[in-house]
Amino acid sequence: MTTSPSITASRLIRALRKFGFEVIRTKGSHHFVQHLDGRCTVVPLHKGESIGRGLLAQILRDCDITKEELLKKL
Repeated sequence: MTTSPSITASRLIRALRKFGFEVIRTKGSHHFVQHLDGRCTVVPLHKGESIGRGLLAQILRDCDITKEELLKKL
C-alpha cells in the first residue's frame, strides 16, 4: 500500500502549474486553480501546514492526476 507524500500547499500549487494549471482567483487562504481544459480544484494555503492525505487525494481526483505523476513533478 502506498502512502501519500507530505506536501505543503505552495509546493502543490507549483507542481500543478507544471501540469498547466493556473491560479484564477484567491478568496482568503483558498486558491482556485484551473486548467485550460476545464479541470479545476481549490487548494487551501495555510502557512506552515501540509495538505492532509484525504484532501490531497481529492485534489488529485479533481485534477485527474495520479500520485505517481505528481511525485515526478515535485
